[in-house]
Amino acid sequence: MALMIEAEEMAGYLDEVFPQVRGMFEIDELTEERLVMRLHVDEQHLRPGGTVSGPSMFGLADVAAYVATMARIGRQALAVTTHCSIDFMRKPAAGVDLLAEARVLKLGRTLSVTGVLLYSEGSGDPVAHASLTYSIPPARG
Repeated sequence: MALMIEAEEMAGYLDEVFPQVRGMFEIDELTEERLVMRLHVDEQHLRPGGTVSGPSMFGLADVAAYVATMARIGRQALAVTTHCSIDFMRKPAAGVDLLAEARVLKLGRTLSVTGVLLYSEGSGDPVAHASLTYSIPPARG
């Protein structure tokens, strides 16, 4: 699937449509095959015990799926999450960023299905696996 938006333009687009998360996420890699996105983990992302919270991990998976989809279909701010399933498999490492590796598995006219693996930076073992579906607004003609 060819990219319609490259990483630098996508970062600007995210700042434009989601200013509330500005600086929280960073695109490490964006290719036709995959997206690698980083969550800059700080105090607001932690739960008791000093580990990254489930809602923060969901946020990373969701933003990664959104970016992977938008990179392929272009700017469509009104695309929305219609389904998400997450399996939390390991406790994320303390004090390091989380990385999401996202792959668009199916892209149709109205739905995008993306698989996302979450990792603690520096670890090869995933801490979570997510499957997300985005609804793509109909083209106006």
